[in-house]
Amino acid sequence: MTETQHHEVVVIGAGVSGIYQIKRLIDLGIDAMLFEADEDLGGTWYRNRYPGARFDSESYTYGYSFSQEVLDEWHWKERFSPQPENLRYLNFVADKFHLRRHMRFNARVDAMVWDEIARLWHLTLQSGETVTARFVISCIGVLSIPTLPRYEGIDDFEGDAFHTYWWPKEPVPLAGRRVGVVGTGATGIQVIAEIADKVGELTVFQRRPNWSTPLNNAPISEAEMAAIRARYDEIFANCAESPGGFEHVPDRRGFWSLTPEERVAFWDELYERPGFAILQSNFVEIFADEAANREFSEYIAGRIRERVKDPEVAEKLIPKDHGFGTQRLPLETNYFEAYNRDNVHLVDVTETPIERITRTGIQTTDAHYELDLIVFATGFNAITGAFDHMEIRGTGGRVLGEKWRDGPSTWLGVLTHGFPNLLMVAGPQSVSGSTNFPRAIEGGVNWVTGLLEHALEHGYTRIEADKQAEQEWVEEVIRAHERILLRRSQGWFTGYNSNVEGHEAGKVRYQAYFGTAPKYAAKLEAEATAGYPQVDFR
Repeated sequence: MTETQHHEVVVIGAGVSGIYQIKRLIDLGIDAMLFEADEDLGGTWYRNRYPGARFDSESYTYGYSFSQEVLDEWHWKERFSPQPENLRYLNFVADKFHLRRHMRFNARVDAMVWDEIARLWHLTLQSGETVTARFVISCIGVLSIPTLPRYEGIDDFEGDAFHTYWWPKEPVPLAGRRVGVVGTGATGIQVIAEIADKVGELTVFQRRPNWSTPLNNAPISEAEMAAIRARYDEIFANCAESPGGFEHVPDRRGFWSLTPEERVAFWDELYERPGFAILQSNFVEIFADEAANREFSEYIAGRIRERVKDPEVAEKLIPKDHGFGTQRLPLETNYFEAYNRDNVHLVDVTETPIERITRTGIQTTDAHYELDLIVFATGFNAITGAFDHMEIRGTGGRVLGEKWRDGPSTWLGVLTHGFPNLLMVAGPQSVSGSTNFPRAIEGGVNWVTGLLEHALEHGYTRIEADKQAEQEWVEEVIRAHERILLRRSQGWFTGYNSNVEGHEAGKVRYQAYFGTAPKYAAKLEAEATAGYPQVDFR
């Protein structure tokens, strides 16, 4: 045990947002230290090293925009960059600006207690060390707490088994092995497509099918990268104006102004374009008009039927419980073709549920599947999960997890009443979970830093959201959510994960703001310009 350390600001998390946040603080000359639970930086791109892990945002819209040097020097090799390259990029940025000296690794924060008299946070690390900080900035990510299914016997399996988030650093042998993948969400779809031709037998245990469309990845040549560099200002300006934070913008002609044939021709074009174009450049009506959504969903269903040879398998891969674009859209490369292989088998666990994990495999109500490796692609306790893993006590000893038991309550996703001086980057009810993440977090870091600068310049030692302003923001988050068809879906966008105790099907936790990135940015800008009237400074 050592003497309690003190820093004016502590940043928690060394992922995409934490790396930029600590740089902003150091540039301002603020006494700041970053604590990271893992043994190195990278966050999402440090942990998720499973086969097939890569961006589904265009690489050049995912990287930082704050440094012209970085923009000039870094060459993205692929339109949608893979995990190893993404981790190299984050290390490149951290090393270029000598940020590691302001980071501590293997430093998990277990608890935070607010001291109202001293106006300080008392942090306890897993090591037992204690740290005090005037301000704490959380940069803990929206998908950083993996969840395992609650199957009986999950610890009995004698082969290799792990969640995709915990994929080992050392190579995992696949050749000739009998592999089971549980889950067909965004992660499962990437893994399945990548390993189907590398394993002996692959059995996919599908809990709920997801709509998915082609990623349409491609290499980026030297000439293309030079052209991208020349238009970076335009790229980031386009992202700032786009509802989803991408370069893709909605088609405003009107769904019903075109004939069905014209709509199909347009969709055929979108299907061949890269990334989220098919979602973000589509007609806005597909997100709010049930008839429009039904028609487009049937178009995508037809595409799946074209790609999967066995009609029975194809139907199992087509969602029946939600329309296209009403849950987080996974993008894929030859995912549906994987089911045309003789060594790939689909088990629909809605028809034959998993009863238990055994010593040698998975037992369903229909059969026992002998396996050498089980991969759990079973998602995350999204957005609020990382907060739940810390005991955070605010004014009067109130526990944050209790306040958020039925869903988060924040002001702009940045502050939450009763927990002064806790600032959140990509916090619950911000736009970060619903748009192109790095574009949202870069703006979020800049805004949080501006709020902190305002407090320090005026000698304030306590920042807290106004209680009524927080309630008004929560109501705005709900209104935005209820305007779109996503309101009926069950997924992490709506705060549902069947693996998390307390999450109930059909019970919405309003965790993200779906009122578009430009509207959110305008709200932030107006608040800052007015001098933060909805914040209580002392």
